[in-house]
Amino acid sequence: MKLHIDLEKQLGKFFIQVNAEVSGERIGIFGDSGSGKSSLVHFISGLLQPDRGEIILDGECLFSSQKGNNISPEHRRIAIVFQSPMLFPHMSVKKNLLYGYKRCHAENRRIRPETLIDLLKLQPLLKRGIENLSGGEKQRISLGRAILSSPRLLLMDEPLTALDDTLRFQIIPYLRSVSEKFLIPYMFISHSLTEMQLMTDSVLVLNNGRLAEKTTPEGLARNRMAKSQKGYLNLLRLTNPVDHNGIFSYRWGKNTLHVSDGQLNGDALFELSSREVILFKKHPEAISARNLLPGNVMEMFHSEGRVGIVLSISGEKLVAEIVSSAADELNIKPGTTLFAAIKASSFRRLY
Repeated sequence: MKLHIDLEKQLGKFFIQVNAEVSGERIGIFGDSGSGKSSLVHFISGLLQPDRGEIILDGECLFSSQKGNNISPEHRRIAIVFQSPMLFPHMSVKKNLLYGYKRCHAENRRIRPETLIDLLKLQPLLKRGIENLSGGEKQRISLGRAILSSPRLLLMDEPLTALDDTLRFQIIPYLRSVSEKFLIPYMFISHSLTEMQLMTDSVLVLNNGRLAEKTTPEGLARNRMAKSQKGYLNLLRLTNPVDHNGIFSYRWGKNTLHVSDGQLNGDALFELSSREVILFKKHPEAISARNLLPGNVMEMFHSEGRVGIVLSISGEKLVAEIVSSAADELNIKPGTTLFAAIKASSFRRLY
């Protein structure tokens, strides 16, 4: 997918002006509330018309104020999943799903409903009414309805914001799987660093209606380490859980990690804040933390008075965060050997 955007619009007292070229299959739009993220989605989909500019998707001009061109939303073949599922209350789950499919011209249909229903595990829900669904189930139906319209681009406008953490991370594997299965590029809008890291390959950062930055999820996480409440978020895929009286051991590459928030139902993705990693220059004689891992410093990066220490631990990457003065006092530099101590309770299981 290749998208060219050059537009501006006055929305009351808010002025949005964005000029960007993006390409790829998993694009993120990041920014605080009120930064213009949803407005940009509405411009791309055709729900909102710019005052000036142009929008070109894969070589096709969707809007041009100079040429007087404005393709209507129903002819752009762009689907949206909103923060609120917006399902039809008078229809069953099955009829909601097939709504998008039936409105798609036969020549553009490339996704079989049965395949999507299996992928999203919707079969037990098909005969239910909308009022009998949980928030996570409703969002899966909304996603399925959008996918069955066989769009050339999927826009997801903060689709997880209304869900609690448990449901959020249950939905993310479904969001990823439908894009990968059906080869549908998407733009994912969120103000969550974790969601950006999990869902995107490149990120547009909006601030007060302007494009402030074009970066990667890794660059975004590093730049905002000091400002974020959780610092830099390490995302660790852990395997082969074993229960040791309530403390679970997992394999992390060649390493073993001890985790209190574990389960025996297979591999899992965990989140670990950079601020939960304590660094030692020498091996401590005694420590209460259940994990003590030797590693070498690969690189260092700075974020507003904080220093990110990127460690290689038996080939696995781990980021710790310390204040600049501590980095100076410990004389930490690339190549330094350090010991990383992590409490078993510091790991948060995502899915």
